[in-house]
Amino acid sequence: MPDNVGMVQEELGEVLRYASQFLAELPERRVRWTDGAEELRAAMGGPLPQGPQPSAEVIRKLIKAADAGIVGTTSPRYFGFVIGGNTPSSLAADWLTSLWDQNAGLFVGGPAASVVEEIAGKWLVDMLGLPSHSSFGLVTGGQMANFTGLAAARHHVLAQAGWDVQTRGLQGAPVVRVIAGAERHSTIDRSLRFLGLGTETLRLVEADDQGRMRVDPLAAALEEYDGPTIVCAQAGNVNTGSFDPLRQICEISRRQNAWIHVDGAIGLWVAASEELRHLTDGLELADSWATDAHKWLNVPYDSGIVFCAHPESHQAAMGVRAAYLIHSDTNERDQMDWNPEFSRRARGFALYAAMQALGHSGIVEIVERCCACARRFEECLSAAPQVEVLNNVVLNQVLVRFLAPNGDHDARTRAIVKGVQDEGTCWLSGSEWHGMGVMRISVSNWQTTADDVDRSVEAILRVAGSSSPAANPESD
Repeated sequence: MPDNVGMVQEELGEVLRYASQFLAELPERRVRWTDGAEELRAAMGGPLPQGPQPSAEVIRKLIKAADAGIVGTTSPRYFGFVIGGNTPSSLAADWLTSLWDQNAGLFVGGPAASVVEEIAGKWLVDMLGLPSHSSFGLVTGGQMANFTGLAAARHHVLAQAGWDVQTRGLQGAPVVRVIAGAERHSTIDRSLRFLGLGTETLRLVEADDQGRMRVDPLAAALEEYDGPTIVCAQAGNVNTGSFDPLRQICEISRRQNAWIHVDGAIGLWVAASEELRHLTDGLELADSWATDAHKWLNVPYDSGIVFCAHPESHQAAMGVRAAYLIHSDTNERDQMDWNPEFSRRARGFALYAAMQALGHSGIVEIVERCCACARRFEECLSAAPQVEVLNNVVLNQVLVRFLAPNGDHDARTRAIVKGVQDEGTCWLSGSEWHGMGVMRISVSNWQTTADDVDRSVEAILRVAGSSSPAANPESD
């Protein structure tokens, strides 16, 4: 009989030693990886061993081989793709999640996993000011949160039209028309593909210069069709951070009996802040909402959340029954009734631990500090010569453009983005917005401070100075 306890203790000891070193070095660790694909293939590749290998040695080799390809996404100076880090409590709870290894699909598969999810979900409903009766589900991220919310919407609007999509499918069903802003997130389109509605059902509404859906064109679009309709609004534009006028959208859509889904992957969290809550005015009037806990709540990947003001439609769209399963009674929560997975990780432990450790005020402090740091980026960078901040910084997103005397602003901006990524002090991404190449800065990490912003600004401007046409005549 193998000594499982001894083996695991040795392997976990290796991980703990590495984790302690990694976290201690994180504030000064280079944010960008150092080894690319070829180096990593050489370090980790080769033929599969013919027989078992010592587990502790496997872990030591994995750490050594993979470390150079690890991106510092948990660094306070990682500003790419709206990625948060992980708080100490959520990291520790995530380790416990792996240790306990509960299958969080049924109550009977892990009562604690079910109850902790139930409690955390209710805390979130209350903190975000959503209707108290709202249902919720823990999913992988914003993509599946949008998918689940729109699945509930599809069921609901077709049921109102006398069509049971769960049994009859979509063949012969009334057409479901979906209205969204021109700058909606791409996960909306992808969800419609997954749901069999297709992207051709989308009726796009003009957005303003900050990416907010315009109300008058929405009203006109709603008048064009009196059948089943879903309106997708946005709380936190993925580029500018701007918020659609949610109250007006909800009031206009409600008059046409449309379902309103809010993609709040970034911005839903500001509903907890007295300082920033005005951005989400009218949020509670919607029918479903999607967000990510691995953004501003800073829990480990993966952790998305969907909420629904119509629990019966939510459960009808997601629920499943099988003779071999032991389904719970009405006083217990079977998680598979609220998300599209069957077997799944017990994501609720990390979510619960993060919220319990931070409390309401701690969560608000992270959100408000990140937004303040974004404004500091705006202030410092816009004061520099040949630098433009293009968006109104209302959240954590900053769009920056670097001007070139020769007029090729896109090329210079792209070169500076790559230069900053390679330099390693911080990491941020590039994007294209309104036909312009931009540097896109997203502040989402619970550790980021004004000092991190200042250090990053210094690196950005240093790279910009070395890449300017004046400093590098060959760039013309």
